[in-house]
Amino acid sequence: MSAVLPETTEEETPDAPPASAEFFIVMNQGSGSGEKDEVRQAIEQVLDGASRRYRFVDVQPGRILAACQQAARLAKDEHGILVAAGGDGTINCAAQAAFTHDVPMAVIAQGTFNLFARQLGLALEAAEATRMLLAARPEPVQVGWVNQRLFLVNASVGLYPKLLADREQVKHKLGRRRWIAMLAALKSLLEWHRQLVLEVELDGQLKQVRTASVFVCNNRVQLQRIGIADDIVAQVGEGRLAGVTVRSIDLWAKLRMMAYAMAGRLGDERGVDSFTLRTLSVGSRRVRRMTVATDGEVQKMQLPLRFTVAPRPLRVMLPPAEQRLPAE
Repeated sequence: MSAVLPETTEEETPDAPPASAEFFIVMNQGSGSGEKDEVRQAIEQVLDGASRRYRFVDVQPGRILAACQQAARLAKDEHGILVAAGGDGTINCAAQAAFTHDVPMAVIAQGTFNLFARQLGLALEAAEATRMLLAARPEPVQVGWVNQRLFLVNASVGLYPKLLADREQVKHKLGRRRWIAMLAALKSLLEWHRQLVLEVELDGQLKQVRTASVFVCNNRVQLQRIGIADDIVAQVGEGRLAGVTVRSIDLWAKLRMMAYAMAGRLGDERGVDSFTLRTLSVGSRRVRRMTVATDGEVQKMQLPLRFTVAPRPLRVMLPPAEQRLPAE
């Protein structure tokens, strides 16, 4: 099952960039593990060796979104390609800009989990990912949408945004290693006691639910890792998203959930409900705004929240199928 949508008709397909199109590369030097100079050098070496035109778009501190918008405008004006080199935050900002300006984007993933790149079969090493890009062509890829904000991997309310916020605090103190992120998540889970009372409309059906979290996912690799049922995973990327809610969050439920998640069998836990959706609306009589996480970035949004498949796909530069890696 592919994450890439079926090809559209000739009338619906935007013009593809020429084979010599310039790359406009956004790379946030102020974030990450301090290896960005090596990544930049690897990218430059491959592109220089191929005599391919490119330029790095300057990123001012705290202005990654502005840099992505600038790169997207340049790509639009010059019939070029927006390239995001970085982690989830950089890639999501680039996707927002590429979607807004309807330009193709490419990914050189340098994050912690790299779920978007893994699903598409892209290399995670900078030089190899750049070599893949040289043979890539734009293909339509499904993305999610919550209150006019795009997400590539997931969006959520409740427990998950809390996990992300706590993880960032720990990262600033101890670094960005994966085991640190896992310990931060464990600490947050054990401390979380809040239950949300939400009015939910799922594909036209209205009900009230009590849950610790609403998690909406657009990434089959992530769903497979946590053990969501295969019949649900198979529909993601084919016009559907996956939803996961947690019914109870007492101590024993937390311990069971951790055990099932670590075993890759979260979908078997009796307190976890998983389902597919085209649209999901979330409201509450108690609050007007809620913290929402989209691809690891946390922000406040006005209720009701409406999760759905985006109105059109994102055009992502992908190499020929035979050059892609297995999604894992």
